[in-house]
Amino acid sequence: MKFTFFQRIAIALLLCVFPPAASAQEYLYEIGGMAGGAFYMGDANNNAAFKNMNMAAGVLFRYNVNFHVALKADLAYARVTGSTAGLQNVFPNNAQAEFERNIIDFGVQGEFNFFPYSDKFKYLYTKRVSPYIAGGLGVSVAPGDGGTFFSPHISAGTGVKYKLMPRINVGAELSIRKLFGDGLDTTGGNQLLDNPYQMTGGAFKNKDWYSMLTITITYDFGLRDCNCNKDKK
Repeated sequence: MKFTFFQRIAIALLLCVFPPAASAQEYLYEIGGMAGGAFYMGDANNNAAFKNMNMAAGVLFRYNVNFHVALKADLAYARVTGSTAGLQNVFPNNAQAEFERNIIDFGVQGEFNFFPYSDKFKYLYTKRVSPYIAGGLGVSVAPGDGGTFFSPHISAGTGVKYKLMPRINVGAELSIRKLFGDGLDTTGGNQLLDNPYQMTGGAFKNKDWYSMLTITITYDFGLRDCNCNKDKK
């Protein structure tokens, strides 16, 4: 039976969403690590991305639903710092402050690969490299002088994955965390950066952010179930 070009495209799209039994050789899971930098944005840094970059590192686990969709969980450590010195905006009474925090970050994200991601099954138009977007939820915990800061967060990110070799993936990701609190930059009894202008607002006003730029490497494991015909005993 011969298929037209458009019929082949439609079949390929369906196979990407509902992987066939041939994907028995594709791996379900990935585990690995990430390392890079983190930076803060808030009252002590309103709009300068990548300012005061510090270390970030962690581990991640990914469940590959199909070639396009994955679910990821990660546990990371990030260090962020900030200072009001040199900022154009003026704080009440010309006060100045600086801070540093170590953050423990746990999050869960959904990922969407723009290309069907695999180094196999070329008849499904798979690619060994794919850009992706991600979004999810998590929690941030930051111990420090003056008390521990705790907040849930919303995360969003974008990145690219590359199948370096069978079962080995490398990637790069830029992600942001929007916190539901304004106390990340309040340490050592210094309350200047805790809503310094006494502005009221909703969940997205007067809150802190931090971002991570990381390189990842993961290892595939866990073959999918094979529905192949098997010889009966």
